[in-house]
Amino acid sequence: MGTNLAVLTNRLSRIIDRSRVLEERFGGASEEDQGRYEAELQSLYLRSHLIHRAITLSTSSALMVCFVVATLFLGNAMDLDLGKIIASLFILAMLALIGGFTYFLREIFIATTIMTKRRPLPAPR
Repeated sequence: MGTNLAVLTNRLSRIIDRSRVLEERFGGASEEDQGRYEAELQSLYLRSHLIHRAITLSTSSALMVCFVVATLFLGNAMDLDLGKIIASLFILAMLALIGGFTYFLREIFIATTIMTKRRPLPAPR
């Protein structure tokens, strides 16, 4: 999960860096370039929201896994039957992780779609 969060935050920082570059260029650009910059900025804005949701869900998943581990130790130390709570937390953690990966995948689809619009992919050999 740590690697997942590192990838997501790296992508978010790259999106932010690119949007800053485009915003700096926007003011002195021609109308045609401004149109292209605005379209790319809108795409970056959407991608940043998707990555933000992916980070939120992935972090929530990691926290729930921590709660699972703490509940396991607590249940064992106090001789409590917390099996249903542990199972529920684990299921929620997996659902949050699935959601995070889904948003991540959507962001990748948007990024690659934009790339192929700018430069079509070469035909496979």
